[in-house]
Amino acid sequence: MSTPVSKPIGDAIGSTTGSGAPAASDRNSLTVGANGPILLHDVHFLEQMAHFNRERVPERSPHAKGSGAFGVLQVTEDVSEYTKAALFQKGASTEMLVRFSTVAGEQGSPDTWRDVRGYAMRFYTSEGNYDIVGNNTPIFFLRDPIKFPHFIRSQKRLPDSGLRSNQMQWDFWTLNPESAHQVTYVMGQRGLPRTWRHMNGYGSHTYLWVNAGGEKVWVKYHFHTEQGLEFFTNAEAAALAGEDADFHRRDLFEAIARGEHPSWRVSVQVMPYADAADYRFNPFDLTKVWPHADYPLIPVGTYTLTRNPDNFFAQIEQAAFSPGNTVPGIGLSPDKMLLGRAFAYNDAQRNRIGTNFHQLPVNRPHVDGQLNTYLFDGQMAYEHTGNAAVYAPNSTGRPWSDTIGPADDSWEADGEMIRSAYTLHSEDDDFGQAGTLVRHVWDNAQRTAAVDQIAGSLLDGVHEEVLDRALQYWKDIDADLGGRVEHAVRKGVAAQPAEGMGEA
Repeated sequence: MSTPVSKPIGDAIGSTTGSGAPAASDRNSLTVGANGPILLHDVHFLEQMAHFNRERVPERSPHAKGSGAFGVLQVTEDVSEYTKAALFQKGASTEMLVRFSTVAGEQGSPDTWRDVRGYAMRFYTSEGNYDIVGNNTPIFFLRDPIKFPHFIRSQKRLPDSGLRSNQMQWDFWTLNPESAHQVTYVMGQRGLPRTWRHMNGYGSHTYLWVNAGGEKVWVKYHFHTEQGLEFFTNAEAAALAGEDADFHRRDLFEAIARGEHPSWRVSVQVMPYADAADYRFNPFDLTKVWPHADYPLIPVGTYTLTRNPDNFFAQIEQAAFSPGNTVPGIGLSPDKMLLGRAFAYNDAQRNRIGTNFHQLPVNRPHVDGQLNTYLFDGQMAYEHTGNAAVYAPNSTGRPWSDTIGPADDSWEADGEMIRSAYTLHSEDDDFGQAGTLVRHVWDNAQRTAAVDQIAGSLLDGVHEEVLDRALQYWKDIDADLGGRVEHAVRKGVAAQPAEGMGEA
């Protein structure tokens, strides 16, 4: 009887089982005779199949399709008057990871569909991981996180046919007019960036910065590409969706491999803490921007992507970002979407990757000294504290935290518990900033392209009741643009195609 051994290739050892023993064979399963049934005690076969059945973690619900790279943030300016965070001190150099993505599409969807692009960033700071989870637009569709599951489902697929639906998307958008500003962005050039390297990024939310003296300011993050902004036309994007569904993923990987390391300028807008109370727009409303005339950009530094992942699954797919990951000198704000995401993201990672996702190398913080977390046990626990006390307070000598009094990254909150939209500031509404984008930021060519894009989307399966709302939605954004959209739609009604897959 022969002894099972691994077959080496050249000087390399053969394969092993998960327990480290030599694998019997990766070519033939163990059977009764050459044509007989497979035997239950072919443990290597069973291990291979059982692992194969589980090798795909559940994909992210939004932002499923994407990729990323590692790089370095270099801070060149002194912003210490605004924050004590170590990563933002002049001269600091911080390793980082960026993951770019689409929002609505699944793992196999084309990179070049019209969509918002996710822009998730992790900074491995000396004080812990700091994550900024934004987009390639400075705003978003919603201002209350309770709507987020409904929004994502409206951008996904119909429950009966499994097809995507413009009818469903426009139904949701027009019933939630706060979406107008972001929808205007998506229907414009930014909905079709030529590459991830040629688009800007934004933290989108408002964050709190605290300096060494305890003084607080509100900030918004901006990341402006140094490669220049470039965009696809609808025709170019549609052609690439069929020719190379992974175009953006391929472009980033191959550019870095060639030594063409993309970089972005890092800036912030800073609002004095007291200004928030009576600023003309609600500064914590994720559907709004702060005009640069009111709060100009303040340079911080640059970041450059210099290294591709060694393993896509381990370092990109298992990367677990959360806007709740902050460090000393940086806090959250009353932005309802930010507060909802601060819980939801890490909770989603526990479901998607596992209870101890934070122990994976791509998620493990690069802090001096040992971690001292009281997160305990759970599936796939690897890091541990030996026989140290697993509770706090304790009298065994293991340190624990006990800060008392006001938190330095807090803000004031008063009032009864209610369910309501934000209290309106003097110039708050749902359509005003979207109209400003159309009239004062876009040029004539962009407005014409948007009319074609919007009308084409509305003619693709959008029914009359929703269509009427959508036409009014665009008139509320800009009367002239809305009138042109209506003219194009009514002119094309007779040629309306059958319902089918739409673009998000």
